[in-house]
Amino acid sequence: MTGRRLDKVRLTHMVIYAHHGAHEEERTLGQRFEIDVDMSVDFFNAATHDRLELCVDYGDVYRIVHDSVTEKKFYLIEAVAQHIARRILDNFDVEEVLVKVRKPNVPIKGTLEHVEVECCRTRKDFDGHRLP
Repeated sequence: MTGRRLDKVRLTHMVIYAHHGAHEEERTLGQRFEIDVDMSVDFFNAATHDRLELCVDYGDVYRIVHDSVTEKKFYLIEAVAQHIARRILDNFDVEEVLVKVRKPNVPIKGTLEHVEVECCRTRKDFDGHRLP
Protein backbone atom coordinates (compact mmCIF):
# COMPACT_ATOMS: atom_id res chain seq x y z
CA MET A 1 0.00 0.00 0.00
CA THR A 2 1.43 3.35 -1.02
CA GLY A 3 -0.37 5.66 1.41
CA ARG A 4 -2.81 6.75 -1.31
CA ARG A 5 -6.49 6.72 -0.60
CA LEU A 6 -8.04 3.46 -1.75
CA ASP A 7 -10.14 3.29 -4.88
CA LYS A 8 -13.50 1.50 -5.14
CA VAL A 9 -14.71 -1.22 -7.46
CA ARG A 10 -18.43 -2.01 -7.20
CA LEU A 11 -20.68 -4.68 -8.61
CA THR A 12 -24.27 -3.75 -7.90
CA HIS A 13 -27.59 -5.54 -8.00
CA MET A 14 -26.41 -9.02 -8.88
CA VAL A 15 -29.50 -11.23 -8.81
CA ILE A 16 -28.86 -14.86 -7.96
CA TYR A 17 -31.35 -17.64 -7.29
CA ALA A 18 -30.35 -19.71 -4.26
CA HIS A 19 -31.65 -21.79 -1.35
CA HIS A 20 -31.07 -19.92 1.90
CA GLY A 21 -33.35 -19.21 4.82
CA ALA A 22 -34.39 -20.17 8.31
CA HIS A 23 -37.48 -21.98 7.00
CA GLU A 24 -37.22 -25.38 5.33
CA GLU A 25 -39.44 -24.18 2.44
CA GLU A 26 -36.93 -21.41 1.63
CA ARG A 27 -34.04 -23.87 1.51
CA THR A 28 -36.08 -26.34 -0.55
CA LEU A 29 -37.83 -24.05 -3.05
CA GLY A 30 -35.23 -21.29 -3.24
CA GLN A 31 -35.67 -17.62 -4.02
CA ARG A 32 -33.99 -14.55 -5.51
CA PHE A 33 -31.23 -12.76 -3.62
CA GLU A 34 -29.84 -9.38 -4.61
CA ILE A 35 -26.18 -8.73 -3.88
CA ASP A 36 -23.89 -5.70 -4.00
CA VAL A 37 -20.13 -5.87 -3.55
CA ASP A 38 -17.99 -2.81 -2.85
CA MET A 39 -14.22 -3.48 -2.86
CA SER A 40 -11.52 -1.11 -1.62
CA VAL A 41 -8.50 -1.53 -3.86
CA ASP A 42 -5.52 0.41 -5.13
CA PHE A 43 -5.94 0.44 -8.91
CA PHE A 44 -3.47 3.27 -9.59
CA ASN A 45 -1.07 0.99 -11.52
CA ALA A 46 -3.86 -0.73 -13.43
CA ALA A 47 -5.33 2.63 -14.49
CA THR A 48 -1.91 4.12 -15.28
CA HIS A 49 -0.87 1.18 -17.48
CA ASP A 50 -4.42 0.33 -18.68
CA ARG A 51 -3.88 -3.39 -17.96
CA LEU A 52 -6.56 -5.78 -16.74
CA GLU A 53 -4.10 -8.15 -15.08
CA LEU A 54 -3.16 -5.32 -12.69
CA CYS A 55 -6.76 -4.86 -11.53
CA VAL A 56 -9.66 -6.87 -10.19
CA ASP A 57 -11.46 -8.65 -13.03
CA TYR A 58 -15.22 -8.01 -12.58
CA GLY A 59 -16.12 -11.25 -14.33
CA ASP A 60 -14.02 -13.23 -11.87
CA VAL A 61 -15.62 -11.39 -8.94
CA TYR A 62 -19.11 -12.19 -10.27
CA ARG A 63 -18.21 -15.89 -10.60
CA ILE A 64 -16.88 -15.98 -7.03
CA VAL A 65 -20.06 -14.30 -5.74
CA HIS A 66 -22.31 -16.64 -7.74
CA ASP A 67 -20.44 -19.75 -6.59
CA SER A 68 -20.38 -18.52 -2.99
CA VAL A 69 -24.15 -18.07 -2.99
CA THR A 70 -25.07 -21.27 -4.80
CA GLU A 71 -22.52 -23.82 -3.53
CA LYS A 72 -24.14 -24.37 -0.13
CA LYS A 73 -27.24 -23.49 1.86
CA PHE A 74 -27.23 -21.03 4.75
CA TYR A 75 -29.88 -20.32 7.36
CA LEU A 76 -28.89 -16.64 7.66
CA ILE A 77 -28.26 -14.04 4.97
CA GLU A 78 -25.68 -12.68 7.42
CA ALA A 79 -23.73 -15.92 6.88
CA VAL A 80 -24.16 -15.58 3.11
CA ALA A 81 -22.72 -12.05 3.19
CA GLN A 82 -19.75 -13.05 5.33
CA HIS A 83 -19.05 -16.11 3.15
CA ILE A 84 -18.95 -13.88 0.05
CA ALA A 85 -16.65 -11.39 1.80
CA ARG A 86 -14.27 -14.17 2.84
CA ARG A 87 -14.12 -15.66 -0.66
CA ILE A 88 -13.40 -12.26 -2.24
CA LEU A 89 -10.64 -11.51 0.26
CA ASP A 90 -9.14 -14.97 -0.31
CA ASN A 91 -9.14 -14.62 -4.10
CA PHE A 92 -8.38 -10.97 -4.90
CA ASP A 93 -5.93 -8.25 -3.91
CA VAL A 94 -8.59 -6.30 -2.03
CA GLU A 95 -7.97 -4.35 1.18
CA GLU A 96 -11.59 -4.31 2.36
CA VAL A 97 -14.89 -5.61 1.05
CA LEU A 98 -18.44 -4.49 1.81
CA VAL A 99 -21.13 -7.01 0.87
CA LYS A 100 -24.86 -6.28 0.91
CA VAL A 101 -27.33 -9.14 0.59
CA ARG A 102 -31.01 -8.38 0.06
CA LYS A 103 -33.85 -10.83 0.43
CA PRO A 104 -36.90 -9.46 -1.42
CA ASN A 105 -39.34 -12.18 -0.38
CA VAL A 106 -39.35 -12.29 3.40
CA PRO A 107 -41.71 -14.79 5.07
CA ILE A 108 -43.10 -12.45 7.72
CA LYS A 109 -46.53 -11.01 8.33
CA GLY A 110 -46.21 -7.45 7.16
CA THR A 111 -45.37 -5.36 4.13
CA LEU A 112 -41.81 -4.45 3.25
CA GLU A 113 -39.72 -4.21 0.12
CA HIS A 114 -36.82 -6.36 1.34
CA VAL A 115 -34.51 -7.22 4.20
CA GLU A 116 -30.86 -6.29 3.76
CA VAL A 117 -27.69 -7.09 5.66
CA GLU A 118 -24.37 -5.35 5.24
CA CYS A 119 -21.06 -7.04 6.03
CA CYS A 120 -17.73 -5.15 5.97
CA ARG A 121 -14.57 -7.28 6.33
CA THR A 122 -10.79 -7.15 5.93
CA ARG A 123 -8.29 -10.01 5.91
CA LYS A 124 -7.44 -9.28 9.54
CA ASP A 125 -11.00 -10.20 10.51
CA PHE A 126 -10.32 -13.79 9.47
CA ASP A 127 -6.80 -14.22 10.90
CA GLY A 128 -6.78 -17.51 12.77
CA HIS A 129 -10.29 -18.43 11.59
CA ARG A 130 -10.72 -21.31 9.18
CA LEU A 131 -13.59 -21.48 6.73
CA PRO A 132 -16.40 -23.76 7.90
